[in-house]
Amino acid sequence: MAVGDISIPQTIYPIFGVKIGTTKAHVRYADRRDLVVFEIAKGASVAAVTTQNQFCAAPVQVLRKHIANTVTTHLLINTGNANAATGADGVKRALATCDALANKAGVSIEQILPYSTGVIGETLPSDKIIAGLDSALADLSENNWLDAAHGICTTDTIPKIASEKVSIDGVDYHITGISKGAGMIRPNMATMLGFVATDAKIDQAVLQSMLIKLTNASFNRITIDGDTSTNDCCTLIATGTAGEIGESHPRFGEFYAALERVFVRLATLIVRDGEGATKFITVKVTGGKDTNECADVAYAVAHSPLVKTAFFASDPNWGRILAAVGYAGIELDQSRVSVALDEVSICERGGLADGYTEARGSEVMKRPEITVHIELGRGDATDTVYTCDLSYDYVKINADYRS
Repeated sequence: MAVGDISIPQTIYPIFGVKIGTTKAHVRYADRRDLVVFEIAKGASVAAVTTQNQFCAAPVQVLRKHIANTVTTHLLINTGNANAATGADGVKRALATCDALANKAGVSIEQILPYSTGVIGETLPSDKIIAGLDSALADLSENNWLDAAHGICTTDTIPKIASEKVSIDGVDYHITGISKGAGMIRPNMATMLGFVATDAKIDQAVLQSMLIKLTNASFNRITIDGDTSTNDCCTLIATGTAGEIGESHPRFGEFYAALERVFVRLATLIVRDGEGATKFITVKVTGGKDTNECADVAYAVAHSPLVKTAFFASDPNWGRILAAVGYAGIELDQSRVSVALDEVSICERGGLADGYTEARGSEVMKRPEITVHIELGRGDATDTVYTCDLSYDYVKINADYRS
């Protein structure tokens, strides 16, 4: 059950220079889209960030080598099988799928970036993926973003898609992206899978720098269960078909803000669709010495199973929040710390807030969307993390995941 605003954009802008095809390759299930191919026009820039999990999946290993050595023309994505913890055979199979697509598209194998998501530790059915390529290529279109959003899902209950247009000096720039993820979410330089494209022209080195900043503000600020996946990847494409807008442009900030809105929307949709989630929670930390310690405090609260289960039960057990703040690893003056749930102050100067009542706390905790505001009283820095509650269904979903 997804939480809050999960709406699909009324207008999904095609990105000229990007075509997408999807098909049912039967990687794991009989009747669902599970194979997606992106075709990227010549002259586009492509940037990627990947998981920092040291047991990274075979496709991640291949992707890192390919993107470092050549110009990318295609993305190849399968769901249902992560091709992780599969050793040398997994790498061989990932390369085989890349080679098959390269031969059909008339490009070199290094120009293909592979992505996989699904069950860890099972052999990739590369023959099924290869057999599905013709169908995916025949489906290539600039208007297949929503089909692709469905095609990259695993335990997701909703497609995750965002799209914006920003007009600058008479030029319309478009941004469209999709993401997937509902569990095993605490990204580290990426998300489960995310693909964003724009028709702006941006140099590859600048695009890579932008992507790192964008993921740090979005996908690196979400958590569902604190687990960093073996397969996390986020990719940003700039086709250049609408014209150039570099960082030196006086209105570049407007374009960047639109790009960041797309990233944040895709990231928060993952949290809203968290496995078993019934509440969407924003943890905002202010008054830190720097953003790193603000993020540390926010993640301590967002990761705490005691805090998350209290939210599920609508129990205003604010002591659990304070305990998480206290073990976040920063020095604190308790007399400067305050905590509020939405408009209700629950803690001031390290103790119970004047006028707080259990009834007021319970009323807030019953809301489907809640902001936890923590003031540290140490400086001017701030940071925000998005999370969800931890419910019975999370356990059920993950207990039955491989069935």
